[in-house]
Amino acid sequence: MRIYLIVLVVVSLFSSSDSILEYPSEIESMHEKAAEEDVNLHCTTWRFAAEMNNLAPWKSIPVECADYVKNYVMGKGYATDLERVSEEALIFANSVEFSGDGKDIWVFDIDETLLSNLPYYIDHGFGLELFDHSEFDKWVERGVAPAIAPSLKLYQRVVDLGYKVFLLTGRKESHRLVTVENLISAAGFQNWDKLILRSPEEQHKLATLYKSEKRDEMVKEGYRIRFR
Repeated sequence: MRIYLIVLVVVSLFSSSDSILEYPSEIESMHEKAAEEDVNLHCTTWRFAAEMNNLAPWKSIPVECADYVKNYVMGKGYATDLERVSEEALIFANSVEFSGDGKDIWVFDIDETLLSNLPYYIDHGFGLELFDHSEFDKWVERGVAPAIAPSLKLYQRVVDLGYKVFLLTGRKESHRLVTVENLISAAGFQNWDKLILRSPEEQHKLATLYKSEKRDEMVKEGYRIRFR
């Protein structure tokens, strides 16, 4: 009798249609989930390194990160990060004690700081395509880049607090007019004190070098850069 019961238990375990049909699919699902988690981890660390400028020169996002980047910039993650950065900057802006000599300045970049180029990147693989300067220039010349909402809020508060506002961009000097029109008409930014664009002689400089040199010039002119 005992042997018979044991046989029944064993048979019931291995003859269940659910066990036979679902077990392989569950294993496959677990492998797929683990692989997805590995990709997400890899792409997250890659993104953080890129944001901190800790990557070797790169021309496009890793192929395996295409969906990750798309989901990030189109989802809540990117919007939440923008809000957080702007909130922290606003706290700092309110904490600064002004010298009263008009030399306290706040330096904003334009692309991906004040203006969003997300519509351009949606049309170009979210960074998967190699960056094409000619195509990007065509986008700039349309003058339709929208404001990054948290940045606009921060910008307006910085102006109200009395900072001098300098806009430092890697855009070409020949794009000055369309950039001004885009900032004012399409995005709502106004009342900056200086707009600095690349001269023809500066076109081939690395962005980090170009902007560093411009900030050094500001300091030599007696300005105190409170935020950049």
